[in-house]
Amino acid sequence: MTTEIENLSGLELLRSMGGTVEGMPPMARLLGIQLEEIEFGSVSFSVVTRPDFANPLGTLHGGICATLLDSVLGCAVHSTLEPGIGYGTLELKVNYVRTVPVDGERLIATGTVLHPGRRVATAEGKVIDSQGRLVAHGTTTVMVYR
Repeated sequence: MTTEIENLSGLELLRSMGGTVEGMPPMARLLGIQLEEIEFGSVSFSVVTRPDFANPLGTLHGGICATLLDSVLGCAVHSTLEPGIGYGTLELKVNYVRTVPVDGERLIATGTVLHPGRRVATAEGKVIDSQGRLVAHGTTTVMVYR
């Protein structure tokens, strides 16, 4: 972590991504994840499905929704942290509700903090498709590194 990053709160650091592809972490750039909204305790990202996200049955691989949820849930917690404080996922629980095509469907994931604990925090989230239908939902428990 550079000194510049260490001086930013979690919310400031997330907002510094600027909503541009270049500002997103490498993993997000690889998948085409876009920043939608960042508020204290709540984060939304989106992704557009593509054929290389397909499972053997030709629909969206569950790992894409799991990655979206892990990202928004962790970042929702991160948005509540003071400068220099880190976190890591302890547990991620994902429930899949429906299949998703890989032909350009836009998914939006939103994560919200449930408990911003001092050592352990929890958050919940959901992934919806372009028609507003629930695709997946989940929860996380993260360790806060003070």
